[in-house]
Parts: sequence; C-alpha cells; structure tokens
Amino acid sequence: MEFVSESPASELALARASLAAVSPLVDGALAHLNKVCSVEGRLSPAVLDEQQLVSYDISFCVAEQRASRNLLDYAEQVMEQDVLAVWVACQFVSEAINTIVGRLSSRPADYGLSRRDIAEAMEQSEAGGLAAFYLSSARMAALGKALIEREGDFLPANLDEEKLIIRDTFRRFASDVVMPLAEEIHRQDLDVPEAILQPLREMGCFGISIPERYEGLQPDSGDDSLYMILVTEELSRGSLGAAGSLITRPEILARAVLNGGTEDQKSQWLPRVASGETLVGIALTEPDYGSDLASAKLKATPTEGGWLLNGSKTWCTFAGSASVLLTLARTGEEKDGYKGLSFFLVEKPRTEGHEFIVQQDDSQGGGKLTGKAIPTLGYRGMHSFDVFFENYFVSDANVVGGEAGVGKGFYYAMMGLTGGRMQTSARAAGIMQAACEQAIGYAKERKVFAHAVADYQLTLVKFSRMIATLLASRQFSYAVARQVDAGGGQMEASLVKLFACRAAEWVTREALQIHGGMGYAEEVPVSRYFVDARVLSIFEGAEETLALKVISRELIANATGKKAVEGKSEAAA
Repeated sequence: MEFVSESPASELALARASLAAVSPLVDGALAHLNKVCSVEGRLSPAVLDEQQLVSYDISFCVAEQRASRNLLDYAEQVMEQDVLAVWVACQFVSEAINTIVGRLSSRPADYGLSRRDIAEAMEQSEAGGLAAFYLSSARMAALGKALIEREGDFLPANLDEEKLIIRDTFRRFASDVVMPLAEEIHRQDLDVPEAILQPLREMGCFGISIPERYEGLQPDSGDDSLYMILVTEELSRGSLGAAGSLITRPEILARAVLNGGTEDQKSQWLPRVASGETLVGIALTEPDYGSDLASAKLKATPTEGGWLLNGSKTWCTFAGSASVLLTLARTGEEKDGYKGLSFFLVEKPRTEGHEFIVQQDDSQGGGKLTGKAIPTLGYRGMHSFDVFFENYFVSDANVVGGEAGVGKGFYYAMMGLTGGRMQTSARAAGIMQAACEQAIGYAKERKVFAHAVADYQLTLVKFSRMIATLLASRQFSYAVARQVDAGGGQMEASLVKLFACRAAEWVTREALQIHGGMGYAEEVPVSRYFVDARVLSIFEGAEETLALKVISRELIANATGKKAVEGKSEAAA
C-alpha cells in the first residue's frame, strides 16, 4: 500500500482542522483551572497544588499539541520533496488527538468539561475521517514498511548545507569512534576515555554554544542553537553516557556566564571551556531538595578574599573528570529563598575513577572537597557524584557576575537550564534514532515461525509509531531552538523536554521488545538504550517538577483570555 493523495496540502489542512477541533477542550480546561485556582484575581500556588493530577496531565496534552503542530509545519515544508512526510504527520496527529481526548475524558469534571463537550469536539474532529483513514491497521503497517526501508534517514533533514555537514561529521564520529567503545564503557562503568574526548576537542565540540569572539563556534552575530541540537543528537546516538552529554554542562556554564558573568570571567573561562582544556561539571541538586533549587542550602560564608563553601550536592555528573564545578550556593539567609543564591566557579584538579579528594593548602584555609560516584542503572561513563564541601575556599573572582552577581545565581541557573532542557530533547532523539536503527536491523534478520520479525503487521505498526514519534520529537526540538534563539522559548524548552523524554522511554521500550529475549541481554545495545533513556525524564528537571511547577503554572496563569468550553456549554444549554 502506497500513500496516494491528489492533494497532500489538503491532507495536512485536514489534520490541522482535526487538531484545532479539540484545542478548545484544552483551552477550556486551562481556563477552568485558572478560575478554580485563583484567589483574589491571582493564581494561588497552594490551591494549584490541590490540582496536581490534572495539571500534570494537561501539561502533556499541551506538549502533544505543540509536537503535532511542529510536525505539521515540517511536513508542509518538505511535502514536495517527500510526500511520505504527510503520511507520518497525519498518523501522528491522529494518535495525538486520541491521547489528548483520552486524558481529558478520564475525569472531565476536574477540567470543567462535560462528556457532551468532549463528544461534540470529537465529532467535529472526526468529521473529515482523518483517524479512520490513517489509523487503520493496514495503513499503519504500510507506513512502517515504507519507513524501515529507508536505512535510518527516514525523512528529509530540511537543513541547510552547513548544518548537514555538521550533522554528518558527528554522525560518522559516533559510528566510527563512540559506538565501538560504548558497550565496554557502559558494562565496565569506565570513565569517558581520551579516545573520545581528544577528537571532540579537535572538532570544536565543547565550543558549540560559545561565541566566536571567545574562541567558540557560535556566530557572534547571534545564537544558532541548531548546531548544539544536531551535535548532541548524533553523539547521543553513539552513547548517552559516553558522548551525548559531554556538551550539556559546557552549554549550561556558557549560558550562565554569557548572561551574568563579568567580562573578565567571559574572557578567562569561555575560551578554556571551548577548547576542552577545562571540562565542566554542574553542582545544583542537593540531597534533600532535588529539583527545588530555590531551597538550596549549601552555605557560602564570606571570608578574606572570597568565600568558604560548606555542605553537599548530589547528582553532579562528570564531577570527577571536570576541572570546574558550576556550583549554586546560599550567600544569603534561608528566608531569602531564591534571592539568596549565587553561582560559583569552583576549581578542582581533574581526577579519574569513582572517588576523589581535593585538599586545599593552608594558604587557602585547608578546605576539602570530596566526591563519590553513585552506582546507577544506566547513564554510565560520565559518572554522577555525591560531592561534599568542607570549608572549601573560592575566591571573589569566581563568583559569577562578581559582586553584582551575589544573590542572582538562581536567575543564571534558569538561563542555563533552558539550554540544558532543550539539549536534553536532542539527547532523547539521539537515543530514539539508535533504538530504531537497531530494532530495524534485528527485525529484518530475525525469523520467527519462518518469517522475519519485520514482516509481521504488529512489528510494522510498532515501527510506524516509533519513527513518527522520533520525527515529531526532532522537529519539536528544532522549533524550540529557533524560539530560544529569537529570545523566547523558555517554557517551550520545558515542554519539549517533557514530551521527548517520555517518548524516548516508550520508543526504547518498543525497540527492546522487538528484540525479544535478546533485548534483555547486556550484550545487545538496545538494552543500554532502554536504561539510559530512563534517566532523561529525571535530570535537567524531573518531569513532575516541569509539569507542575513550570509548564502548567504558566499555562494556567495565562489562560484567562482564552474562551472556556464551559461558557460554550452554558450558552448551548
């Protein structure tokens, strides 16, 4: 079965109309939650916390909406080049509509909706027959068959020539250098070796997010985050733990220093980071305060010429190999909340292995910094550490922003995390790409009941859904990168992380399942993809924190100007 359409543009228009038909349900739910959770005209965080389940679910609804719209935009741009993009977009949108409506219909009263509201919206959405056509089992299997014959490049990249060169360069590096080393690094829990680090230094990898004037690769004329997205995705395809996360920490430090650092700090630190001479770790999370950065307690006490740091951090990835830890510490009182936090560039020697001890000399006060790697299910290679500061001295020159930066660390952290979250969506896409490639190769070779696994309808349907999800995630991340470069996109960076990381868990799960028993064996790469993908929804902001404290809060707070479905229902009655 081939895709045949007299007018691909009309198919996409139908998909947009079908998606638009259910959008008032989401808008109405947000407006209802705004009304329920507002006290004296202002959104009450305490009341909003009583609506956590529906806030969590509505965040995913909006993420799926945005992913659908971006995939439709992409399909419009490339349909003349490859009409299969229309098929992919229409199938994905049809499934997204069903998922969104399924969430809302499970507890409509909590969203201020009635079953009649939902039924009317679905009737309008289904009027064009989009789902009936694209979600038939035969058509989904046909899409899967068409896609798996494309050897990994499932649809056109829609990138300019320079970006294609960057993508292909790092794709070859991932295939030729990272993949042959990835399994041993994972199974033996080794450090990322110089065989990976040194070529990446030479390729300028660590300067992807640093402007040319500071010896990086980012154009001085303005940000182009697609470079970072493309490099991250390809390295993550090779290995999340051994390569895909190497530029995340430089990205966070670079954004924090560029936005808040002094000119001396920019000139001193950014060229060193860009060259890879200085490897970076980030110390944000604390044992008792997870994603709640505003409650950080690591104490920074003024002393002659600088500050003494006392306390602990956890989940400090790459802390051993790093020679600087970007550390969030409390320079004010606890009652100051997020306004009492500052960012410190904490220097340390680079160390190998799973433990380190740094003892300062007496001239620095004799402080000590220790770290111990946390044994983890996956994401091995970079190692995540518990880190302990004991009167560890940091000079005034290493406070990000200098004297003017004291108390502004939380703001700088948020600037850095926007890039980190956007980048995490690219890491998710890289893992999904690798998982799809591995599963396709295995399914074509493995025979069950005298037929290749890839010949079965269910397998083909799985592939159509997996690859469509990967492509939607990729285009979502590209769109958010452009928004961030234009000066916006902070909330969208959280949305794309929410969507892509959950998607990666599901896609890698399906890839493992296609492998059957072999998928559960450590010797097969897909088992590594599965355990690595699981961490994505946890770091750079756990999905619950993003959904409840960032995404839904902003969406609900801004929902007052939107037409509520409850108003439509009252008028109809």
